[in-house]
Amino acid sequence: MTEYAVIDEFSQFEAACRTLAAGTGPVAVDVERASGFRYSQRAYLVQVFRRDAGVFLFDPPALGDFTPLQAAIGDAEWIFHAASQDLPSLREIGLEPATLFDTELAARLLGHERVGLAAVVEDTIGITLKKEHSAADWSTRPLPDSWLEYAALDVLHLVDVRDHIAEELNEQSKTEFAAQEFAATLAQPPRAPREDPWRRLSGLHQVKGARNLAIARSLWEAREQYAQEQDTSPGRLVPDRSLVAAVLANPQSKQALAGVQAFNGRASRSELDRWWAAIVRGRETEDLPRARASTDSLPPARAWSDRNPEADARLKLARPAVEAVAEELHMPTENLLKPEMLRRLAWTPPALTTDAVASALAGLGARPWQIDQTAQKIVDAFVEAAQSPDPTVAPES
Repeated sequence: MTEYAVIDEFSQFEAACRTLAAGTGPVAVDVERASGFRYSQRAYLVQVFRRDAGVFLFDPPALGDFTPLQAAIGDAEWIFHAASQDLPSLREIGLEPATLFDTELAARLLGHERVGLAAVVEDTIGITLKKEHSAADWSTRPLPDSWLEYAALDVLHLVDVRDHIAEELNEQSKTEFAAQEFAATLAQPPRAPREDPWRRLSGLHQVKGARNLAIARSLWEAREQYAQEQDTSPGRLVPDRSLVAAVLANPQSKQALAGVQAFNGRASRSELDRWWAAIVRGRETEDLPRARASTDSLPPARAWSDRNPEADARLKLARPAVEAVAEELHMPTENLLKPEMLRRLAWTPPALTTDAVASALAGLGARPWQIDQTAQKIVDAFVEAAQSPDPTVAPES
């Protein structure tokens, strides 16, 4: 087993950056977080590999300033596996690629049946990776040697995988498809904060009434604040089911709350004052939540035949048409065109011309290559649906 060391001292970091700057070709990059253990999604380990330089493992909390690494590799192509997962953590420490290559996304475009890192590495270059530490607490210090080897292997073979997949993309005439997808991934803005995030509490459907929802919201907010203070995953303090159980139990005193058996978790009793105060706030607030969250989501497709039969007919014809194109291209339908985009077009269609549908797709975020492959098919399907004598029944093909 090769021994790897974490670089946590700045002079060593600067020396490693000089070595990487002198390397050749693209740079493989990966990030390890502590999801499920810590509140934040910060990077606790950054792995980098470049040919003629080697593998380097960097400790972000210890190093802090990553300007030397950005200067060393910022102009190179960065190779990721599932870049959208790693980019936010890298940007938080000042690391930003100019261009990227995503082996996971490319594997999807190529129609690979398995797109996890270990599977793609094995399918492309025949090397088997062990993935036993993927859910580890990477905020642990010191990191065990076996974890470091795992982390290093995540980038060690990625340049070879990239080269193999690039050949596949060329053979399938999908190089431009991939380039547009990579550029879109890089340009993707940060996610907007979710409205009413407390509504994601597992089991919240059991809670009835605005007042009880206010109590659930107050408990969620109290847990969120404490989790942030402790930099601990909220569910490790008090699980969702315990917060919901506290609401359903309707305790009339702090002691009664302590007696709720289902209200458990490592902070359920040590922070009892916090949780009781949250319940009291929820009971006293005049800001009562709506019974349901506001949303611009469409009705489920199964309800369309009653609520909007014309849209139902459009969708029933357009969906198989798009699926047929995806099958011809040997890729999942959702990579050719997000199902939500097609549903929105079917529900509120533009003028039935290729230009109008193309413009609508672009407004929904479709890439040019996706529009080229699907716009005319969608127009044809919508026109056929409009000509159907009964819009609730799709005509036979």
